[in-house]
Amino acid sequence: MGPDPLRELPAVSRLLAHPNTERLLIRFNREYVVQGCRDILDELRRAISQGHALDPSVFAAESIVARLESRLCATGDGGLQRVVNATGTVLHTNLGRALLPQAATEAVIRAATQPVDLEYDLAQGERGRREQVIEDLLMDLTGAEAATVVNNNAAAVLLALNTLANGKEVIVSRGELIEIGGAFRIPEIMARSGAILKEVGTTNRTHASDYEHAITERTALLLKVHTSNYRIVGFVAEVGLADLVAIGSQHGIPVMEDLGSGALIDLSRYGLPKEPVVAERITLGADIVTFSGDKVLGGPQAGIVAGRAAWVTQISRNPLHRAVRCGKLTIAALEATLRLYRESAYIIQDIPTLRAFARSLADIEDTARRALPALASALGPGFRVSLRDSTSQMGSGALPTEEIPTKVIAVEHDFLGAHRIAGRFRQACPPIIGRVKDDWFLLDARTIFDPLDLVPNWTDELEGHAPHQP
Repeated sequence: MGPDPLRELPAVSRLLAHPNTERLLIRFNREYVVQGCRDILDELRRAISQGHALDPSVFAAESIVARLESRLCATGDGGLQRVVNATGTVLHTNLGRALLPQAATEAVIRAATQPVDLEYDLAQGERGRREQVIEDLLMDLTGAEAATVVNNNAAAVLLALNTLANGKEVIVSRGELIEIGGAFRIPEIMARSGAILKEVGTTNRTHASDYEHAITERTALLLKVHTSNYRIVGFVAEVGLADLVAIGSQHGIPVMEDLGSGALIDLSRYGLPKEPVVAERITLGADIVTFSGDKVLGGPQAGIVAGRAAWVTQISRNPLHRAVRCGKLTIAALEATLRLYRESAYIIQDIPTLRAFARSLADIEDTARRALPALASALGPGFRVSLRDSTSQMGSGALPTEEIPTKVIAVEHDFLGAHRIAGRFRQACPPIIGRVKDDWFLLDARTIFDPLDLVPNWTDELEGHAPHQP
């Protein structure tokens, strides 16, 4: 290499003329390839200017093009990556929450690849309402007079508050001013909606008289929030929905309940802890109920508003509704999921979330036992695997203090700690996400239906760093 290493760098035009670059230009657009060339050349220039000792071979066009090809292909294969959820949290927010039922997946594909009657009335031959079919299904399932849907439950709460209480007071118990994952806080959402927060009671005790004394001519709404991600125990008191509805009726003030998750069926029928059922809350007299589509319901991410027609109609006509409305793929998936709730004779099996919730301990243990031999073989010398008792949780704020019995596979190594083992499993293809508890790395089988999903497969690139090497 000459005295000036920068002169040894090939021009972009020379790199583009290389035979191997021609293959890249077939797969990627020219501007993208050109920018890739420039990025690599800039990196080499920086290395030279910083005095790094570089092997002369890295300046060759052949080497730069090989580096370019590897980078572009790796980037081209990017995007959301499939992972194996062996954490024991069924509705894992970081892993995408609910898995869609097969019928919902098929509905999404149909809506994505073909024209559909999203906003077209086939009978009248004119424009229709995008949410009509969703509203009809929700009315059937919950007993509500009307319903609408937006892109998530935070939007549903924001929209309802803005519609019913903009510039007016909303009374909420201090014990229900929740914060959930992603820094969603009821007081902040309320402030953005234009409503004025009026707190009553204390953190652990709120009485009916607290609401009564707080009501003024400026009161627009009584709000009850389901504390889905925590529980206060001990010296506590809260005002139930029925009592709150009675207070609202006496003063002519609507009552809204944010359920967060919200179930369409009673989970206690399947041996699970009871989560608030939307139809029951409607029966108790809530004027507006909001809940999520992608939590206990087991559908796509969506925010559902159900309740009395007078209030839901106002919410649907709010200009903000257009800003937070659902796209056709969400509408398609939600419709298919709701149809299963209305029509399926095997709802627990048809909704993957419910199937994981209600799965028998014997079935979970059978899956884990069948995974053990293949897992031990894949891990190699130095590793030990064993079956143990543990507990799973619903996740996404649903019944946070309730744990469901499960079976886990504990993975140990002579030299590697639990966090190192967890890191190795995340390098598998697909990555396997377990959990570390009490310095054990655990693979929870509750959400695993194919035993081979628990057996790591390391790519060729990682084979030089095999997991059994300390």
